[in-house]
Amino acid sequence: MSEESNEEQAPSPVNPLVVEPAVEPPVELTVEPTPEELEAACLAAIEANDRHVAADLKRRSRRGFIGAGVAAAIGVGAWEWLRTRPRDADLPWPLRRMLETNESIAMAYFSRSRLSPTFPRSRVDNPPRINGGIGLVPNYDPEHWRLTIEGVDGAPQVLTLDDIRAFPRRSMITELRCIEGWSIITQWSGARLSDVMAKFPPPKLPRYVAIETPGRGYYVGLDIESALHPQTLLAYELNGAPLTWQHGAPLRLAIPVKYGIKNIKRIGTIRYTDVRPADYWAEQGYDWYAGH
Repeated sequence: MSEESNEEQAPSPVNPLVVEPAVEPPVELTVEPTPEELEAACLAAIEANDRHVAADLKRRSRRGFIGAGVAAAIGVGAWEWLRTRPRDADLPWPLRRMLETNESIAMAYFSRSRLSPTFPRSRVDNPPRINGGIGLVPNYDPEHWRLTIEGVDGAPQVLTLDDIRAFPRRSMITELRCIEGWSIITQWSGARLSDVMAKFPPPKLPRYVAIETPGRGYYVGLDIESALHPQTLLAYELNGAPLTWQHGAPLRLAIPVKYGIKNIKRIGTIRYTDVRPADYWAEQGYDWYAGH
C-alpha cells in the first residue's frame, strides 16, 4: 500500500506561449419603451407632482388662514379698544397722543431759516384750483372789510386793506399742499405777517397766533415760530391778480410750511395768545400742527 504524501503538490507549470481565450462580458439588452409607455409614465409623474402641490397648498392655505384669522382678531380687538377710549378733540386719546408726539418732533427741528422750495413763474398753475369755502360768502362788502389785531397793548388795532398794502410787498412762488393729497404751484403777493406783528406787537412774545374769518366761520391756530416764518404772508394777490372771493379776498394767509387747511381765507381777526387756539380741522380730528 502506498503512503500518502504530506507535501503539497506543485502546481502545473504555465506555458507562457499559450494564450487564454478572452472572456466576453455578458451583453445587456436594452429595450426601448413604447410611445404608449412613455405617455403613461409622464402622466403618472404629472399626477404625482399635482398631488404634492395640492397637499402643500392645502398646508400653506391652512396656515395662512389661521395666521390671517389671528391678525384680523388682533386688528378688530385693537380697533374696538381704540374706539372705546375717551375722546380728545374728536379723536380717541391714543391717536391724539400720537399726533401730539409728531407735533413735538416737528417743532423741535423747525427753523425759520428753513425755507420752502420756490419755483420759476413757468411752473405756476393757472387758473388756480378752488377748494374749500368754509367761512366765505360771495356777497361780502369789500369796502367795509377790516382786519382786527387783538392782544396788543391797549385797544385792538383795526386795519384796512390799504394799511396792509403799505407794508413792504413780498412775492413768492411756492407749492400749496392739500392734506387730501393734491398740490399746486402758486404765486402769492402780500405783506409778511412778521412785519405786521413788528409794527403792532404784543406786550411779550406769545406762544401762539389765532386767526379767524369774519364771524368766526373758520379759524386756525399757529405756533409762534410758524407765524414769524419769512414765507408766512398776509396775501392780497394770487398769480399776479387780486384775490377773488373764492380764494379769500380781500386778505388771506399764505403759509407754505403748513398744509392748505392752515391757509385761512378772508382773515377778519388776528389774536396773540399764550393759550393754544382752537383750530377748525383739529376739532374734526386732524393734526393741529399740520406742518410738512
